Amino acid sequence: MTELKIQHLLTLSHLLSKGAKYNYVTITTSSLGKNIHKSQQAASKHLLELEENKFITRIINGRNLSVKITSKGFSEMVKLSSVLQKSLDSSPSHIDLKGTLVSGMGEGAYYMGLKGYTKQFQSKIGYIPFPGTLNVRLDQKIHQESIKQFETLNGIKIKSFFDGKRTYGWVKCFSAKLNNSINCQLIVLERTHHDDSVIELISKVCLRKNAKLKDGSKVSIKIEINS
Repeated sequence: MTELKIQHLLTLSHLLSKGAKYNYVTITTSSLGKNIHKSQQAASKHLLELEENKFITRIINGRNLSVKITSKGFSEMVKLSSVLQKSLDSSPSHIDLKGTLVSGMGEGAYYMGLKGYTKQFQSKIGYIPFPGTLNVRLDQKIHQESIKQFETLNGIKIKSFFDGKRTYGWVKCFSAKLNNSINCQLIVLERTHHDDSVIELISKVCLRKNAKLKDGSKVSIKIEINS
């Protein structure tokens, strides 16, 4: 087990950024504390503990303090970096949701059929959606919170357009699979009448018919993440 403590990582990272892998770099505990968002006393304590555990060496010349990371210190940073990178690379690239099928307001068929949208759907997701959207209410808080992140995630962007009378908002599409069997798209709308608990799905087929669903049916959705 490494002796390196979590609270020391920022200190070592800052020292590395200053070139302390190969060189002795001159620092002050006040400037170090400021850079790692700690007090001067905490920064001084970090340096002392790192030296005691042979992660750094220090040279004090009067009021000047010079620090260099040891091979042991650098090796431990490399190990931690490798573990962290492995964890990041292995993270799931999808989000799993569960909910209940509900009736919409009947507006999906109209909006999905507008030429300003259909031309973009055809060119960007490869098909013109079946008229209408499948509305799913996310019953659990964990799923309602998970869906909020799609507002900031990158998706396939269907641009807003003006038809001469009014402007229609943008739509973001995310590849998804309904009940682990039917390909579809989660759509995130710039403007919607639904609250955060209801999501909408589109597909080239009628999802209700193909999945044999009715209001109240429990469904699962797996959504691919475009980070």
